[in-house]
Amino acid sequence: MNIVLLGAPGAGKGTQAAKLVEEFKMPHISTGDMLRAAVKAGTPLGKKAKTYMDAGELVPDDVIIGLVIDRLQEPDTDVGFILDGFPRTSAQAVALDAELGKLERPLDAALLVDVDPEVIIKRLTSRRMCKECGYIGSVADESCPKCGGEMYQRDDDNEATVRNRLEVYEKSTSPLIDYYRGSELLVSIDGDRNPDEVYADVKEALSL
Repeated sequence: MNIVLLGAPGAGKGTQAAKLVEEFKMPHISTGDMLRAAVKAGTPLGKKAKTYMDAGELVPDDVIIGLVIDRLQEPDTDVGFILDGFPRTSAQAVALDAELGKLERPLDAALLVDVDPEVIIKRLTSRRMCKECGYIGSVADESCPKCGGEMYQRDDDNEATVRNRLEVYEKSTSPLIDYYRGSELLVSIDGDRNPDEVYADVKEALSL
């Protein structure tokens, strides 16, 4: 099954994707993870992307589309894939549809994890990440419960940047949601609940 995962930053898309990957072995293609890896490695792409990410702005389409299409041609995607963080605009969706058409691998669903913006702001500003293993926890974690590493707040998780990210998301993604609704691929799930409850609805909605 080929799925696009939609939802604002902090809506819980990554959590739901991880559950799908564990149960159905589909590769989770997160543009955020791909970009952060490029930033950490200090590649030219990473340096270019970091200026946009730190300001809560979207990374330009040409950078993202190139990354994604290359990734979709790797063998592990033959069983299907979960795209997380892409597309974010209707222009990206049109480009993705065109490329998937060339590969003869159309989308099966666009899954929207829907959460109130104020809930997301509270979630993200309290989020902390381990410098060593990447574990994502909360402000309550003085050290990483998995490896004991130092926990820190990402530059893009402060309140001002989070609010800007949500504003950017709303402006750019509303037309995208309408695009997938119009193509009858959109499936909307209430994400403001226990992750296991959300996942049960996800599987039911996708007939998995």
